[in-house]
Amino acid sequence: MLPYGRQSISESDIAAVAASLSSDWLTTGPLVDSFEAAIADVAGGTPAVTVTSGTAALHVAYAAAGVKAGDEVITTPLTFVATAAAAAVMGAKIVFADIDESTGNLSLPAAEAAITARTTVIAAVDYAGLPVDGRGFKSLAHTHGALFLEDAAHAIGSSLNGEPVGLNADLTTFSFFPTKNMTTAEGGAVVTANPDLELRARRFKGQGLIRERASLRYPDEGPWHQEVHEFGLNYRLPDVLCALGLSQIARLGAFRARRQEIHNIYNQAFAGNEQLTIPGVVEGADPAWHLYPLRVPADRRKDIFLQLRQRGIGVQVNYIPAYWHPVFEDLGYKRGMCPNAEIYYAQELSLPVFPGLQDDQVHLVIDHVLEIIGD
Repeated sequence: MLPYGRQSISESDIAAVAASLSSDWLTTGPLVDSFEAAIADVAGGTPAVTVTSGTAALHVAYAAAGVKAGDEVITTPLTFVATAAAAAVMGAKIVFADIDESTGNLSLPAAEAAITARTTVIAAVDYAGLPVDGRGFKSLAHTHGALFLEDAAHAIGSSLNGEPVGLNADLTTFSFFPTKNMTTAEGGAVVTANPDLELRARRFKGQGLIRERASLRYPDEGPWHQEVHEFGLNYRLPDVLCALGLSQIARLGAFRARRQEIHNIYNQAFAGNEQLTIPGVVEGADPAWHLYPLRVPADRRKDIFLQLRQRGIGVQVNYIPAYWHPVFEDLGYKRGMCPNAEIYYAQELSLPVFPGLQDDQVHLVIDHVLEIIGD
């Protein structure tokens, strides 16, 4: 089965991990600092806090933002459920706003219409790797006393108008799952230029522990002393995985370029076909494409999916609208809330995109899609 996404592991990656295993550090060590510095470079110099997954990054970001029971978080339904769930477990009410029907990204006007006096965070997703209007969302959030969180799980290495993802949001989260644009096996990061948010993120991902003498309530207890002033969790990314991340991030530019080449080949093959809709783009965007979200006739999507799978093409669907999940349904969320997102979902089919995908494999996918569509 040709997968829709997979990791690209080189001999240099293996060597980096092996060297880490031979060092004195397996958990938090010097490679964590080095990897955080490398992520910060990619994010336009914005400080980075590594964590154990993209979901952990969202949880840490919402915690740093001070999200609590009674707050409202506006987000998109066209995302993996973690974008909403990580705020819901903090006690927030999730307010789903509709998407732009071309790009799949959260609509700025729809988000604006959803704002209330209880809005604490607006969380927009860079769907498929295409950046949202970070400046626009941040301005909207700040006008209403909220923070802007950019869920860039798909988009490390992307930029808009020459500004890298991670530069404009109050908090940006990355994922380093194997299918993403680079990997640490499991892992993620939170980036923020706000020192207070960074400190809160670091403390929350480290059990809330405080060791700095100036911040201790009982500083004279002894040199072993540490305190927890606010609860946190253990979301520390270990040195051994940061070793892999450092090796991977050095090839991020090459990964991005190959993903764009594959995207271009697909576009050339499918553009102009009346039954197919190629991914929308925005002026000034330079995406690191995580997905190729082709849209097909909704009444045929399931059949096309099954036929491609039967032919060994591991297509995927990204995503079921988040409020369709029973956990949200049981809270009273109803289908039909965000019609653009539901139409997009009904048509969406993610084709294989990953750096190791060869041109002949890309053309094989194209041939199968066109043959099935033409049946």
